[in-house]
Amino acid sequence: MKLRTIFAVAACKLSRRMIRLLGRGGTDLPGRIALKIDPNLLGTLAKGVTTLIVTGTNGKTTTSRMIEQSWRAAGISFFANRTGANLLSGVTAEFAANSTLTGRCRYTHALIESDEAAFKAISRYVDAKGVVVTNVFRDQLDRYGEVTHTLENILIGIRNSKNAVLALNADDSLCTSIADRVENRVIFYGVNTPIYATRVEELSDAPYCIRCKHEYVYDYVTYGHLGGYRCPACGYARPQPQVAVTEVVRSDSERSQVIFSVDAQSIPATICLPGGYNIYNACACMAAGKLMGLDAQATAKSLGEFACGFGRMEKFVLNETPVRMSLIKNPAGCNQVLNFLTQQKEPFVFAVCLNDRAQDGRDVSWIWDVDFERLTAMEDVLKEIYVSGCRAEDMALRLKYAGFPTERLHIQKNYPAFIEQMTASKLPVIVMPTYTAMLELRGTISKRYGYREFWQ
Repeated sequence: MKLRTIFAVAACKLSRRMIRLLGRGGTDLPGRIALKIDPNLLGTLAKGVTTLIVTGTNGKTTTSRMIEQSWRAAGISFFANRTGANLLSGVTAEFAANSTLTGRCRYTHALIESDEAAFKAISRYVDAKGVVVTNVFRDQLDRYGEVTHTLENILIGIRNSKNAVLALNADDSLCTSIADRVENRVIFYGVNTPIYATRVEELSDAPYCIRCKHEYVYDYVTYGHLGGYRCPACGYARPQPQVAVTEVVRSDSERSQVIFSVDAQSIPATICLPGGYNIYNACACMAAGKLMGLDAQATAKSLGEFACGFGRMEKFVLNETPVRMSLIKNPAGCNQVLNFLTQQKEPFVFAVCLNDRAQDGRDVSWIWDVDFERLTAMEDVLKEIYVSGCRAEDMALRLKYAGFPTERLHIQKNYPAFIEQMTASKLPVIVMPTYTAMLELRGTISKRYGYREFWQ
């Protein structure tokens, strides 16, 4: 073991401890310090650790937490970067925190959520046993560019992961195309049926065939560009998944009941989160279980014992008011939360927090591609709308143009006051923050109402 590695691990652990004592997360800076001392630290620490990587645009965190629950139920010795530190520095910090000073990992397995742009760097050092790709959507144009650029980043990471088995979303034509460009073994997963009785109309991020550019024909659409696609010109089409949702038995504001098919075995399951996108996350978890050789029945059972990750349909009780928080960051994900909102039958309060910091994406023009107009038909149950964040005025303007009367739009940038106002009526609150707004809002909730910080 190189002395440099020992110093790097020690510096990472010490800086992380000091930051935590100050009441901060310490998820990224310790890793950056360690990498300054030993640029190859992650490669040293990850050697010999059986690692599964989860990447993609939407659903990484929730899918990872579902897999985590299945691993816990299976008795696997593992650690995970559950705080959301999914860049090279954050992943390095997690490996260092879970290793001895000499670099020996305390666990046999690692479950790593990876930012799709950072995956190509992380994969240079981590020899993953498996890679789960959730989907590829348009996201943070100032950072990722168009969807094809995101796809290429993921492809580079997979080419670096020569020993990995891939779990790819069969319903995403962009994801599916990866299988033709690499030699890795592939497990396809998908949803064989529509998941909504009605759905938000939205722009497709991949309307044309990735091979010949002809427009796709869909036998059904689940959401966005996902579904039963096929190209009538060249024949490129959705592959038959080995892991699939064959029936959505029931889906309400609390959970979904589905039937999985895993290698032709029919398995009922309850997913303890609402929303059609969480059906996809659960299906990805089932595919990860197959990839790791876990019992499919046990993996399905674990989905009913799962508790959501921070900010992902997370529940709070604030001022005796039920509050549900759901992260948004792009049109596809935001439209899916709106699908959840349209299922509400009882009166509720709607809140949105829009920031434009680096982790959110500086370009907030994506809010104009979200179908907020659909909510205007819910005036009987959607009572008041509260808006916060450093770009609150932009969001209020978007909602005004969607058709909401200005007297029902309330801007409040002070988070303690924002919480007090949106919970004043005691009606259930559904709040949609972007990433840094979620961290700030959740920090306020932790300090004022006694909830744990996201990193605890």
